[in-house]
Amino acid sequence: MAAAAQDWRNEITQLIPALRAFAWSLSRNRSDADDLVQETLAKALTNRDRFEPGTNLRAWLFTILRNTYYSNALRRRREIRDETGAYAMSLACPPMQDWSLAMRALQAALAELPDDHRDALILVGGAGFSYEEAAEVCGCALGTIKSRVNRARAKLLKLMDVKGASGVMASDPLPSPAAGRR
Repeated sequence: MAAAAQDWRNEITQLIPALRAFAWSLSRNRSDADDLVQETLAKALTNRDRFEPGTNLRAWLFTILRNTYYSNALRRRREIRDETGAYAMSLACPPMQDWSLAMRALQAALAELPDDHRDALILVGGAGFSYEEAAEVCGCALGTIKSRVNRARAKLLKLMDVKGASGVMASDPLPSPAAGRR
């Protein structure tokens, strides 16, 4: 068995110049070609039990080399060269805590609204229903839905203590959405 292993290693050693030439033809860089051959030989030695004696060792090694090259090329395509770290330093991620806190505050404020006001506000403001559709869902008059939505918005702004998009303070009543459609 030791003689067979020695013969196998000798065959591989004789193929190294051909492997280097093939690796260079793929990478066009001497250093990368040497790394590729080294990785190929390491994989061949690690997976020696997968090689079937009597088959073409040269083809097996060249297949390992080619597959390794393409796997590395795919991996490099997803990577960004950033030796100085300038790209990494330019990346920024806005803090997520603000959104989380605002969402909790909104949920708490919505929970304090009367059920009929909350339902009307969620249907019109959140689900995008028209006032007519929301009135139909709630089983009430159109004017009632408009009133509930307006009161719910005003109460929500008070509870959250925020300034509205139009510059209206929380204590001021909100203009009706229908008022701007004349």
